[in-house]
Amino acid sequence: MSIEVKGLTKLYGDQVVVDNITFSIKSGEIVGFLGPNGAGKSTTMKILTCFINANSGIAEVCGFNTLQSPMEVKRNIGYLPEHNPLYLDMYVKEYLMFTAGIYGLKKNATPHVKRIIGDTGLTPEQNKKIGALSKGYRQRVGLAQAMVHNPKVLILDEPTSGLDPNQINDIRKLITEFGKDRTVMLSTHIMQEVEAMCDRVIIINKGELVADDATTDLQKRFKASLVLNVEFKNPVTKDMLMSIAGVEMVSDSGRNKWKLTATKGTDLRELVFRFAVENNNVILEQNEEEQRLEEIFKHLTKKV
Repeated sequence: MSIEVKGLTKLYGDQVVVDNITFSIKSGEIVGFLGPNGAGKSTTMKILTCFINANSGIAEVCGFNTLQSPMEVKRNIGYLPEHNPLYLDMYVKEYLMFTAGIYGLKKNATPHVKRIIGDTGLTPEQNKKIGALSKGYRQRVGLAQAMVHNPKVLILDEPTSGLDPNQINDIRKLITEFGKDRTVMLSTHIMQEVEAMCDRVIIINKGELVADDATTDLQKRFKASLVLNVEFKNPVTKDMLMSIAGVEMVSDSGRNKWKLTATKGTDLRELVFRFAVENNNVILEQNEEEQRLEEIFKHLTKKV
C-alpha cells in the first residue's frame, strides 16, 4: 500500500480532532479525502507528511512509518498544503532548483526541473518572479515543487482553492495526468472535482471515518429512487406524466423536458416508453440521473 493508516488518533488538549480512523490507499489511486471544515482532513494530511505526530495509531507511506522513518516518508511524498507557501522574491526556475537541492538532487537537478517545468506548463513563466505570477500559475509552481523529486505519493490540500474555472480545469488535467502512475490523495470542497478526478472517496466527519468506497459504488448505495430526465418530441402535461404507474413526482425542466422521480423500487424506463407509444409521441432523449456526490456528502456530514 502507498498509504496505510490504522487507528489514527490526534488530540489538541481535550479535543479529539482525528478519532481512531483506519484506511489504506493503493498505488495508482486518485482518492478524494473529504469532510466539512474542522473534520480533521488537514490534520490527517499533516500527520502523513510528518509535520505533526499522532497521539496514537499508525501512519505509513510506501511502507515507512511516519514516526520511525520521517525522512524516508518525505522522500516519497510530494505535498501541496492549502495555503501554498512560496518564496515570492525568487524566480520560478530558481525556486524549483532550490527545492530540488533540498531533496538531494543537486548534481542532476537541471533535468528534473526542466521536466517538471514542462509538465506543469510553466515554461513561459520560468524566468519570472513568483510574486509576479497569477494565482493560477502560483498553484502550478506549488504543484511543481511537490513533483520535482518525482515522488510516489502526492498529497494535495485544496489545490484549486480561489482559482477561476479555466485555471481549475488546467489544474485538474495536471493532477489527473500525474495520477496515472502515482498515488494521489486530494482534499477539496468542490464535489465536481471529486466526481471528475477521483476513483474513490474517503469522508470523515468530526474526526471519524463515515464513508470509504468507490465513487460510483457510493452513489449507487445512497440512491433512493430512480430519476429519469426525459425529452419528448410532442408536448405533454404534468398530469399526463403523473398518470404513469410508478411516477411519484414530476418536474418541468422546460422545452418539453421533464424530470420524473419513480416510487421506490420502480424502473420507469419501460413504462415511459409505453406511455410515449400510447400517446403517439417520440422520446428524443432519456437518461437516468445519478445521485450527486454533493447530496451524499450532505447526508453523511449533516449536523445532529
